[in-house]
Amino acid sequence: MAPGAPSSSPSPVLAALLFSSLVLFPAQAIVVYTDREVHGAVGSQVTLHCSFWSSEWVSDDISFTWRYQPEGGRDAISIFHYAKGQPYIDEVGTFKERIQWVGDPYWKDGSIVIHNLDYSDNGTFTCDVKNPPDIVGKTSQVTLYVFEKVPTRYGVVLGAVIGGVLGIVLLSLLLFYLVRYCWLRRQAALQRRLSAMEKGKLHKPSKDSSKRGRQTPVLYAMLDHSRSTKAVSEKKTKGLGESRKDKK
Repeated sequence: MAPGAPSSSPSPVLAALLFSSLVLFPAQAIVVYTDREVHGAVGSQVTLHCSFWSSEWVSDDISFTWRYQPEGGRDAISIFHYAKGQPYIDEVGTFKERIQWVGDPYWKDGSIVIHNLDYSDNGTFTCDVKNPPDIVGKTSQVTLYVFEKVPTRYGVVLGAVIGGVLGIVLLSLLLFYLVRYCWLRRQAALQRRLSAMEKGKLHKPSKDSSKRGRQTPVLYAMLDHSRSTKAVSEKKTKGLGESRKDKK
């Protein structure tokens, strides 16, 4: 390389930026979610839920595609497609008049409803979502089981049993604390009554003694007054007697 010629190797700053963009901010693929399995009864309807997560805003070119693979079959066929804001139901197959679109792309919902279920509907349904420019990602599958009568799931029964036991325990605790509260309140009332009675007994003797103390001087005063009046009356009678003798 000639002296003074510009270097052809990238600068360290650009290399660092490129490395950080590839390692620190890798491309994130779209993620699709469905139930693992759903159950339905013959002649009823079932909702196949499909939602997604995307690093991009919901595009006007978003699309949903549902495919169906019969139980025991190898090939999957397209039964529903949503694009450009319009749902399209494929006119081939047994679902052409039984599918209803109930999703909303702006809520990231691509769900459909299948009406009038039949045993032949047993199989696997696949939901595929494209949200340009986010179009890379895995699909999600849900298996449909159609029964004469929908069986009660073990998880539902277990949840009901656990909920019932918890309800009984909570009710028992509530009754226990209620009875305890009433008992403590009654004990407190009895204690107050006993203390009030004890205070009344203590105050009664003092009142009686004060009354007696007040009554004693009064009695003495009455006795003194009666004695003095008696002495005065005796003196008067003596004076009258002496004056009569002198007149004679």
